[in-house]
Amino acid sequence: MTAKAAKIVFLFDVDNTLLDNDAVQDDLSAYLQREFGRASRDRYWAIFEELRVELGYADYLGALQRYRLENLDDPLLLRISFFLVDYPFGERLYPGALAALARCARLGTTVILSDGDVVFQPRKVQRAGLWDAVDGRVLIYLHKELMLDAIERRFPADHYVMIDDKLRILAAMKRTWGERLTTIFARQGHYAHDARELEKYRAADLTVAHIGELAEAGSPGNQASWLAALTRLAPPRGSG
Repeated sequence: MTAKAAKIVFLFDVDNTLLDNDAVQDDLSAYLQREFGRASRDRYWAIFEELRVELGYADYLGALQRYRLENLDDPLLLRISFFLVDYPFGERLYPGALAALARCARLGTTVILSDGDVVFQPRKVQRAGLWDAVDGRVLIYLHKELMLDAIERRFPADHYVMIDDKLRILAAMKRTWGERLTTIFARQGHYAHDARELEKYRAADLTVAHIGELAEAGSPGNQASWLAALTRLAPPRGSG
């Protein structure tokens, strides 16, 4: 049975879009140095980066598995899994993140669209409160920009809006969906301030300095025009 098309679907990235993942990494670095020392901390992150290049996404648990192969007789390593799995991700949501989801939900359907592994990333989304915020509409892929056909099948729409901190992702999706997609660049986190990335990829349709702006349309100093434009595409539910 084919799902009925929503007028508009909002696709939200997670890391450094709704959730301050740079701060999570800082906390993990501090924990690793405190419990295992600077050399072990640096080795873990070196493995993490190697794995990111190999897989194309961040794999914290995968990096821990590889790190363990070099330290088979260290029982303290098991505690790192507790730190990762039980981390209070809800405390790292950006201010206004949940309000932005709620505001967009009044205009259309909100969906979490993230890259990541099949264990840690869903746990992060759930622990942060994002799973419930979108009523379980969560998609986690290896390379989300390559999965647009699958997204369309699961969430048919007349128009899509993608909110992400990476111009690379936004540009790739725009090339495929064209005018059916509005891209919103959340300029948060280290990727969003990388000068080389900013020069390499086309600008997004809209840019917000922080995710809370999506819940503050009409407030001084933000890009209130985005709301008016999207409202023309999708009148708020219950209107008309």
